[in-house]
Amino acid sequence: MKKLVNDPFAVVDEMIDGYVAAHPDLVKRAPGGNGRAVVRADAPIADKVGVIIGGGSGHEPAFMGYVGQGSADGCPVGNVFASPPPDPILAATRAVNGGAGVIYSYGNYAGDVMNFDMAAELAGAEGIEVRTVLVTDDVASAPSTDDRRGIAGGFFVFKAIAARAAEMVSLAEVETTARKANARTRTMGVALSACTVPAAGRPTFSLDETEMEIGLGIHGEPGMRRGPIETADKVTDALLDAILADMPLAKGERVAVLVNGLGATPAMELYIMFRRVAARLSELGVTIHRSYVGEYVTSLEMAGASVSLIHLDDELARLIDAPARTPMFVQV
Repeated sequence: MKKLVNDPFAVVDEMIDGYVAAHPDLVKRAPGGNGRAVVRADAPIADKVGVIIGGGSGHEPAFMGYVGQGSADGCPVGNVFASPPPDPILAATRAVNGGAGVIYSYGNYAGDVMNFDMAAELAGAEGIEVRTVLVTDDVASAPSTDDRRGIAGGFFVFKAIAARAAEMVSLAEVETTARKANARTRTMGVALSACTVPAAGRPTFSLDETEMEIGLGIHGEPGMRRGPIETADKVTDALLDAILADMPLAKGERVAVLVNGLGATPAMELYIMFRRVAARLSELGVTIHRSYVGEYVTSLEMAGASVSLIHLDDELARLIDAPARTPMFVQV
């Protein structure tokens, strides 16, 4: 294992140390929570719904990297590929509470659900109203949208939630938008190689040099099928076919597209994949309203990629277009 770390059991705390030191104009640590709660530098904002996203480390820029202006207000930070415990979630909640309530949004994983729900109960006991919208975009993970995992499509859901909250609307209105954004987002991914969690010191799974796995989760959860590596166009077709079978799109409709790298996939390969997505959608008469290509939700140094689509209406298009400035994401 080759990693630029000091103590493999201290990587998260040392990462946060460096992060807040590098970007004091945009983020700060919230009081309490064992130093594991990062919030925007100007939090709390009076009368604004606070937006909390979060999950385990190792997915950077998700989730901590999306805290900032026009984006999320706070993020509790878990260990690598592990949910944050209730304490930093509650610390982040207190720090972003401007009196209009707080919304939680995170991927649908058992540990996250348990810990965020506990924090929501504790916040409620302090008079802070909390509502939760799970991200469930991973088509490969379950037949029902309610049971699916949350992966890279969470970027779109978080973007819509944060932009809606920035319009200073009520908690109920932010929740409604959040549920719509999640319901209209789908993702499929492919893995070419595993990653190594520093504290474990070994790969999370194994793939032969000539193998790929379609539908593998961002923590190494089993996918839909393994097989020989195929061309970029064939792989992209497989991902897009699964998305379109689950969320059919008609001629004249609009989407935003994310081609996301999992940590070790060159931009060259991601743009080759985007080329195929654009061609396929053009054949269907579907308009790409906005495009994102790069690393948005990673899995340490895993090689692979995912394709996410959000089916836009006028409201979601406006929110996806809204400006944002965070340490790891800028949109003007």
